[in-house]
Amino acid sequence: MNRSKCSVGLMSSMVAPAKEPNTMGLKAVELVLVKEQNGVQLTNSTLINPPQTPVEAQERETWSKKVDFLLSVVGFAVDLANVWRFPYLCYKNGGGAFLVPYLLFMVIAGMPLFYMELALGQFNREGAAGVWKICPILKGVGFAVILVSLYVGFFYNVIIAWALHYFFSSFTTELPWVHCNNTWNSPSCSDTRPSNSSGLNDSFRTTPAAEYFERGVLHLHESRGIDDLGPPRWQLTFCLVLVIILLYFSLWKGVKTSGKVVWITATMPYVVLFALLLRGITLPGAIDGIRAYLSVDFHRLCEASVWIDAAIQICFSLGIGFGVLIAFSSYNKFTNNCYRDAVITTSVNALTSFSSGFVVFSFLGHLAQKHSVPIGEVAKDGPGLIFIIYPEALATLPLSSAWAVVFFVMLLTLGIDSAMGGMESVITGLIDEFQLLHRHRELFTLFIVLATFLLSLFCVTNGGIYVFTLLDHFAAGTSILFGVLIEAIGVAWFYGVRQFSDDIKQMTGTRPSLYWRLCWKFVSPCFLLFVVVVSIVTFRPPHYGAYVFPEWANVLGWAIAVSSMSMVPIYAAYKFCSLPGSLREKLAYAITPEKERELVESGEVRQFTLRQAKLRGSVGAVASPGSRDPGQLVVTSLWNPWPQEKASSL
Repeated sequence: MNRSKCSVGLMSSMVAPAKEPNTMGLKAVELVLVKEQNGVQLTNSTLINPPQTPVEAQERETWSKKVDFLLSVVGFAVDLANVWRFPYLCYKNGGGAFLVPYLLFMVIAGMPLFYMELALGQFNREGAAGVWKICPILKGVGFAVILVSLYVGFFYNVIIAWALHYFFSSFTTELPWVHCNNTWNSPSCSDTRPSNSSGLNDSFRTTPAAEYFERGVLHLHESRGIDDLGPPRWQLTFCLVLVIILLYFSLWKGVKTSGKVVWITATMPYVVLFALLLRGITLPGAIDGIRAYLSVDFHRLCEASVWIDAAIQICFSLGIGFGVLIAFSSYNKFTNNCYRDAVITTSVNALTSFSSGFVVFSFLGHLAQKHSVPIGEVAKDGPGLIFIIYPEALATLPLSSAWAVVFFVMLLTLGIDSAMGGMESVITGLIDEFQLLHRHRELFTLFIVLATFLLSLFCVTNGGIYVFTLLDHFAAGTSILFGVLIEAIGVAWFYGVRQFSDDIKQMTGTRPSLYWRLCWKFVSPCFLLFVVVVSIVTFRPPHYGAYVFPEWANVLGWAIAVSSMSMVPIYAAYKFCSLPGSLREKLAYAITPEKERELVESGEVRQFTLRQAKLRGSVGAVASPGSRDPGQLVVTSLWNPWPQEKASSL
């Protein structure tokens, strides 16, 4: 051990100023000796930044069981969109042919980005904002995704309230959306679905199910538009209160409580889906519906819209960019195998989306045959599918009330664990950033859910569906795609794929393969840039049925979207201005991980220098501290994220 200390002292002229002996780990000293004996010049990263588990990782709360984490991630990723969005997209875009672009984008972009977020949270042990200590200037990305998750909570909880309302209404001998003899029905209501009816959007004849949703539940007929909202409906407000109470007591103690709730909320949908599938395939017309779902039309792959739909669906179906995956994985044990978790959960998500199509279209096939209309007349997506078309199909079954209760239990459980994930992203992201909040998690959780409740009240008014549609269209569209794009660039190009891969190896013992590194560095950023551009180019103003939103509502929607995206440049400007030193020194501090700040101060960095070619030519050679400018050192690290021995071959 004396020889080790002596060796360190002799090499001090080549590296950063020596620290106190007690700051150097045994593992770092052993590495110094190996490099010295092999005649390789010592790099400063070996001395100053020895691999070790962060101290806070040992103190941070962790999941009680590994399965709690897996169920939480699956429960968040598998949400209502798996039931109301994917099956319709598959049917609309060539049936089985749609699986070609969907699975391709899943492999080259969905899985790598999912893996990246799990690893990012697990290594840094912090929420969506705190993880950006790896590149301080981009911490605004973390605040952006936290704000998006908060916006989503304003209207997503309302969907659960609707499902709860339907759940209570199902406990009757005859479902209230079967006939047109109710107090809320209009003269245009018809018990028989006309062949040219479009259900939700038909302005002449409507079905009992459509009128129950719009007039019996929403009371939409009492509003003239978004500028005439009216008061909150007490029935929906009561359901919303129950949802908020359930969310609070699921989240107030952190992952210790939410990890137990997901045992029910994440598994129940699969039990119900299986029961509905067994019932659905026995119905008359079910085979026609499934055939329409799976009919393969490879010619549709020549249409750009099919590939665009697949790309956008991948981004949203996996829940990437909401900060939830980062928050959940931050409570993992440091040595957890996040690679295996990413593969398992993304595969489960894709299989759930695909299998739910059999359930949905078996019932739609039955409904189409019952009313003697084409499948296209009843195949819809969005809330119209699960609150109008599907209840209408359930009403045609024997024991329809029992099946309705089962169906809405599934919707409740699908919605609750996704809502829990979104709230956990906000709570974890902020309490990790502000320690005062960490000491009062229960009160802060109460504040967040109450704030969400108060703003959600706008969505349960007579015209609340217009507010819901506006938020759904703008709150998590282009803004979330933009956030994921900056996140991917920040990890791959600013922090560096090399360092990120080293972090994963430190956790799992295995360095990510060349495939994952290529995806992180090139494929995923290009994919996300494509999706962002497409989402802007193909933008269409929101509408609800025949209602067209006024211009001021669209301006408000874009203001909501921009408010989250603006967090990135606003925080970057703040960070840049608050740092000391010259322009290049500010940039060096801004894009260098916080744990390596002392390296910039001493003229050392962990990666390359602009003068590398002028050095002695040996791999890993480092000049003396006084011969380099800190700004030059760190800026060069932007463009050299690969290990030196693989700089030309990845």
